[in-house]
Amino acid sequence: MSVLTVFARLVEDLADLLTPLFHASAAAAAIVLFTALVRLLVHPLSRAAARGQRARAALQPRIAELRTKHAEDPQRLQKAVLELHAEEKVSPLSGCLPSLLQLPAFFLLYHLFSSSTIGGAAGGLLGHELFAAPLGGRWADALADGGPFGPAGLVYAALFALVAAVAAFNYRRTKRMMANNPVAVAGTGGDGGQGGQVPGLGALNKVMPFMSFFTLVTVAVVPLAAALYVVTSTTWSAVERAALYQ
Repeated sequence: MSVLTVFARLVEDLADLLTPLFHASAAAAAIVLFTALVRLLVHPLSRAAARGQRARAALQPRIAELRTKHAEDPQRLQKAVLELHAEEKVSPLSGCLPSLLQLPAFFLLYHLFSSSTIGGAAGGLLGHELFAAPLGGRWADALADGGPFGPAGLVYAALFALVAAVAAFNYRRTKRMMANNPVAVAGTGGDGGQGGQVPGLGALNKVMPFMSFFTLVTVAVVPLAAALYVVTSTTWSAVERAALYQ
């Protein structure tokens, strides 16, 4: 029995349990519930990532000293910053781990609702809908069947509105955090070699405020079931980060 078959059975069982409450949209509700369970499982790592960010913030005065000390030697500066992180057992990329651990669940949903057959049998989940939008369909299918204001198009419009609201919230919050801690997010280039940052993070910091808006593209191109996972997880992340990174 393949992993995809086991996963399909799990989603079907959850949908059966939720049918009395959500009726035809029970499978969609099951995906939302599954996403919440995944986020609960990785929540301890999210808390650890929050502690790591606070630890990195505490290192900024020492990094500023290193920046002054090695102002004329960018390579030595980067090496010293990495050594400082290693000495204090602070990973500059620890915040990525919760997101990376969610990728398998996302890809399972993507394949589950992209395949016409699962384990040699017809994929029964493809017949489920969220209101009028098939869970195996995409935004392009909704546009072709009724347009942006058709029954399926309106489902996507609601998802896009939710994603845009969450992205705007994340954008304002990220910009505020970067403004409050400019030393931590100073770029590596354009300052005479005085960035003192972990290599590669300068470019990441420049695009970080806009990253949440990329979710709109994901929702538009993946099957609706996978889009539900992304929307639920993104909304959870916004609430979780607001609580953990006060």
